[in-house]
Amino acid sequence: MDIEVLGALSVRENGVSIVPTAPKPRQVLALLALQADHVVPVASLVEELWGSRPPRSARTTLQTYVLQLRELLAEALAHGENERCSPKDILATVPGGYRLDTRSGSIDFREFERQAGAGYRAMDAEDYPGAARRLADALSLWTGPALTDIQAGSRVDMEVKRLEEARLCVLDQRIEADLRLGRHRELLPELTVLVNRHRMHESLHGQFMLALHRSGRRGEALDVYQRLRTTLVSELGLEPSAALSRLQRSILMARSDVPPAATPAPAATPTPAPAPASPGATGRRLVARTN
Repeated sequence: MDIEVLGALSVRENGVSIVPTAPKPRQVLALLALQADHVVPVASLVEELWGSRPPRSARTTLQTYVLQLRELLAEALAHGENERCSPKDILATVPGGYRLDTRSGSIDFREFERQAGAGYRAMDAEDYPGAARRLADALSLWTGPALTDIQAGSRVDMEVKRLEEARLCVLDQRIEADLRLGRHRELLPELTVLVNRHRMHESLHGQFMLALHRSGRRGEALDVYQRLRTTLVSELGLEPSAALSRLQRSILMARSDVPPAATPAPAATPTPAPAPASPGATGRRLVARTN
């Protein structure tokens, strides 16, 4: 079984899609896919479908949705040669819940975490070409927002937010690696889009400032800081972090005879890793809202 959640939901057995069209069974499959090869408790599935006020028939209705998924699995299994397992083997009923067995199939979000982890380790080893390549490979697995076609409940929504935060951290570190490699001019179009999308993300703004300054656009770099400061103060009542303020001062005080590339990047402060593949590289403050 092959699973993709980094974009629209895709679950295929023998190359045949088993994604149902009805919203509720799709939710069930999405949560099972996100926890592939692990038991998903019935209580978690009920919460995903109906929140804190499930109907009395919740468990019976859930069983109906599982039956519908098994019917789709049976059709997909019929396309396989010498297939010996049954739908109940793949979507198994276990004590307390259900488990979707991938049987060593591909899972895009786990491949993303694997490649991201390799990229973070390369950053720790100061192998910036390797880090940039591996982190870019991880990001290339995304085809859009996670589970963009699923009407998510609380459980799926929580997992989607975790994946999107992990994606943003990988993106941040890939840009950092590219800056270390002197690719500041190439980064400007991408960073222009990112700082407009994530209006209070300090790390991205700091990277944009640095790329602009190293490209000889010192005034624009300072304007980026002022726009971010205005946004933070007006919407959150917060000043930019000390690290970003130091970067702003270093750009402001840079003499015309000092090469822009000599300007130091903002100092990093540790933040918890949002993804299972914990980065060794440090992060920077991410303000509560990023868009």
